[in-house]
Amino acid sequence: MRVLCKLLFVVFALPLVWSCDPLEQPKIIQQSGATFNSPPSNIVLNIDDADELIVFNVNPADFGTTVDEVTYIIQVDAVGNNFAAPLDIGSSTTTTVEVKVSELNRRALAKGLEPEVAGDLEFRVKATPTRSIPDVNGPGTAISVTAYSTDVELPSLRIPGDYQSWNPANDNTVIFSINSDDVYEGFVHILTGSGEFKFITGPEWDEFPDYGVGATAGSLVEKGGNIKIPGQFGTYKVKADLENLTYELERIGIWGIIGDATAGGWDTETPMTFNAAENVLNITTALSVGKMKFRTHTWDQNYGKSDEDGVAEDDGEDFEISEAGDYTIVLDFKTPGKVLYTITKK
Repeated sequence: MRVLCKLLFVVFALPLVWSCDPLEQPKIIQQSGATFNSPPSNIVLNIDDADELIVFNVNPADFGTTVDEVTYIIQVDAVGNNFAAPLDIGSSTTTTVEVKVSELNRRALAKGLEPEVAGDLEFRVKATPTRSIPDVNGPGTAISVTAYSTDVELPSLRIPGDYQSWNPANDNTVIFSINSDDVYEGFVHILTGSGEFKFITGPEWDEFPDYGVGATAGSLVEKGGNIKIPGQFGTYKVKADLENLTYELERIGIWGIIGDATAGGWDTETPMTFNAAENVLNITTALSVGKMKFRTHTWDQNYGKSDEDGVAEDDGEDFEISEAGDYTIVLDFKTPGKVLYTITKK
């Protein structure tokens, strides 16, 4: 009986011994990212060349297998950020990538470079194949970049009113003429008071021409009566044409914050208040971990995150709140063509 048991043990053990042959290991595919071919050590940008192109030549990426087509994307980030928040500045399906001067300048300023001061940015090439193969990022290359200032001294028109204590000397409550053609556009935030205001060309009553309501709807006349918003409180888009002496008002709504990080969730905005001295909307409130956006009771008017720090984008991505606490949030419409924001934990 013992002999039979031993024989059975040997019989059943043999397949186990045979199964212990070394397993074939999967092949490791060697890949290498694209690199710059003779990159410049420094780039000086000039506003006169804003529409010109900077040409970058790159050495192809190696995906370890054959691919039909590759898109090469040049990205920049702040030095030492390890490309945690890279910004795209140009792309091509060839190894020659053209970057517009104005685009690199915009991204350089967004990454904190001071205008007219040389500072390093880190550049890399991201290679994206058409096949379902992961992207391959090349190594970072530091390049000195001198950006130019995009600030332009535009003609301005002041909008004193009850909403800011009738103060024409407030340098923040102004709108601008983008084309320097006596047509001024911007926003006013009228959330309290009589809803009345006027236009004036300088910081002192009686020393500069001021304009108010004319004889017909939407018309202006020098020394005219107070203009009054035509409806409810809120943010209004304003246009004043001093050449033709006309004005237009369009109500945008009352801005607030909304999202699962806010007290009202995704159903109800928490309204923002108006800081008359700074001409901004702001709120200090508790936020939870989650997401939020700026909205005016309708998704037709909402702002989210853009790829440029501090600049909100129309219908942009949700803002991520990663840590619960009290926050001060500011929404700023003063800069022509941009809506700025800050979200600061106290």
